Amino acid sequence: MDFGRLITAMVTPFDKAGEINWEETSRLVDYLVEEQKTEGLVVCGTTGESPTLTDDEKLKLFAYVKEEARGRCKVIAGTGSNSTRHSIHLTKEAEKLGVDGALLVVPYYNKPNQEGLYQHFAGIAAETRLPLILYNVPGRTSVCMSAATTIRLAQIPNIVATKECVSVDQVTLIAAGSPQDFHVYSGDDAAALPTLAVGGHGIISVASHIVGAQMAEMISSYISGDVRKAGEIHRKLFPIFKGLFECPQPLPNPSAVKYALEMRGLKVGSVRLPLISPTEDEAAFIEALLKS
Repeated sequence: MDFGRLITAMVTPFDKAGEINWEETSRLVDYLVEEQKTEGLVVCGTTGESPTLTDDEKLKLFAYVKEEARGRCKVIAGTGSNSTRHSIHLTKEAEKLGVDGALLVVPYYNKPNQEGLYQHFAGIAAETRLPLILYNVPGRTSVCMSAATTIRLAQIPNIVATKECVSVDQVTLIAAGSPQDFHVYSGDDAAALPTLAVGGHGIISVASHIVGAQMAEMISSYISGDVRKAGEIHRKLFPIFKGLFECPQPLPNPSAVKYALEMRGLKVGSVRLPLISPTEDEAAFIEALLKS
C-alpha cells in the first residue's frame, strides 16, 4: 500500500455546541483534496482531537470521510490507544467500514518497554488485514520506540509505514534498516524535506491544511531532481511550519491550525476542552503569519 507522499492529519470540525459538524467535514475533505493536493487523510489522529472523541464518533467519522473522499485520496483511521485490546477492536471496526489503513500510536501513559511495544503492534497486525502505519511521538507518549523495534516490526507484512516525530537521525536509521517497500513519514512539517533527503517517503502533515499545495510542489520538485527549487519552497514555508506550533509560544495542536482554517473561511470551529482557542495575542500572531 502506498498512501502517497503528502498526507494530512485532518482536524475534526465542530459546531458551536462542540458536536461534529458533518457539513463542514464534507467541505473540508473537498478543500484538502482539491485545493491542498493531499493524497491521504488521517482521521481521528492527534490533530483530529482523538482523545476527546468517543468510539462512536470515531467510527462515524471514518465512514463519513471515506464516503466523502470518493476514492480521491486514501483514508487512514486513527485507531491506536494504550490498550492493545481496545486498539484491536477499533481497528477491526474501522476495517469493516472500508478504510484504506490505520494509524497506531505508541501506547501512552502506561510506558511499555520495547518488547511490550513489539507485542502490542504485532498483536494488532495479526487481527486485521488493513495496512498499518506506526506512530512514534515520544513528546506525547513519554515512550520512544527505538529504530531497532520499528525495523523489527517492519518485517510484518501489513505493517507498511511509520510516522516518526523523533529526529532525522531516527528516520535515517529506519530507512537504512527496513525493507525497501516500508515507508518512513516525518510527523514534523519542518523535517519533511530533510526526511526525503535521507530516504524517507513523505510527510503526515498539519501545515498542509494551509500550505498543502506548496508542500506538494516541494515534494514533487525534490523527487524530480530539482533540489534547489525544493529547498527554496522549504525555506519559504518554514515560518508556517514552526509558527503553527510556537505561535509565538507553544500552543497545543490543533488550536492554531483550526484558527488558521477559520481565517480561510472554513468553519471548523474551536477545540474541545481541555484544549483552548488561541488568545488575542496568539490569534494576532497567526493572522500576521498567514498574511506574510
